[in-house]
Amino acid sequence: ITPGELLCLGSSLAFSGLFYYLYRKKARAVARIQEAPKLQVDDDLPALVSAADARCLPYVALEGIVLPAKAALTSHYHEGLQGVIQKLLLKEHRLIWNNLAGSW
Repeated sequence: ITPGELLCLGSSLAFSGLFYYLYRKKARAVARIQEAPKLQVDDDLPALVSAADARCLPYVALEGIVLPAKAALTSHYHEGLQGVIQKLLLKEHRLIWNNLAGSW
């Protein structure tokens, strides 16, 4: 076995390990999303959110009828099929520990 072959084998194993790690990480995220509780969009939803910890429900699937703001999008391929686009803007405020200054 030449050093070039060992280098190729080592890099192949390293890449395989990296890709397997990334695959498992994404698989866990998908499993958590699939296990998310399904809630209906109704009058009880604000009460559920306010009763939750920190007024936040992690990984919840909302089901229900929505109304478009302007006009609904119609499908070019299936007659009678309509949809809407939801725009979600999530802004997180985080504090980062500064080791040099010893503060947040």
